[in-house]
Parts: sequence; structure tokens; C-alpha cells
Amino acid sequence: MEEHHYYSKIQEKSIDEFFQGVLKLKTIEECYRFFEDICTIKEIQTIAQRLQVAKLLKQNVKYTEIEKETKASTATISRVNRSLKYGAEGYNLILERLGYTNKIQEE
Repeated sequence: MEEHHYYSKIQEKSIDEFFQGVLKLKTIEECYRFFEDICTIKEIQTIAQRLQVAKLLKQNVKYTEIEKETKASTATISRVNRSLKYGAEGYNLILERLGYTNKIQEE
């Protein structure tokens, strides 16, 4: 696959610095320490929930099952599905690196 440079609409120096900091984290414990300081517990849970939704969508799980398993709303599931199909490829990048390479659900 050909590598393309991604241009973000939100890119700025402070966000670059934040992401550079995240890339310096080396263990799950370090991630917990940093994200518990910088985010609310609800924010961390919401981000984790979205990743779980994306994983289940990649496994072709139906919306009703995803809703039941993750407690995500259908609006959240639709938003994640849209991002998987038309977004910046961020979910796909992470899920591939985590070993989830199934086709995206068509709905």
C-alpha cells in the first residue's frame, strides 16, 4: 500500500506536542497514569468504547449486538462505522496493529 502524508484539519503545535508525548508512553501502566491525569474517567471510557465498537464492526457484528455488548448508542455506532469507512483511517490503523483485519460491515 502506498504511503500518503495525512493533513489534519486540527493540526497545530500544541496538538503535535500532545501526540509526541503520547508516543513516548511505553507501557499500559504509563498510559493509565497519563490518561487518568489528563482525561476524565468518562472520557477514557468513551474513547475505549468507540474502539470496541470499531472492533466489533470490523468483525461484522450487528448494530443490535454491539449496542447490547458495549452499551453504545446507535448514533455512536453509526458515527464509528462512518469513520471506519470514510474517516482518516485511524481506527483501521489501530485495529490492524491490534490484529483485527476483518472487512467493515456494510449497513
